[in-house]
Amino acid sequence: AYIEEHLSGDINIEEISGQAYTSSSHFQMIFHMVMGMTVGEYIRNRRLSLAAQDLLRGNDRIIDVARR
Repeated sequence: AYIEEHLSGDINIEEISGQAYTSSSHFQMIFHMVMGMTVGEYIRNRRLSLAAQDLLRGNDRIIDVARR
């Protein structure tokens, strides 16, 4: 939930793991085991999904979506 709420801003692993009350290394290991991808890959994929939705709506220019 923390990642989803902060997708548009800067996210670092210490803040994420702090929300889960665990160390960053432990969180990353468990996240990878459960999700099958790293935290960074997940964030990148989610941001790309949101950008694709923005492009499909057609309200914004491509350059504006890319900057976000």
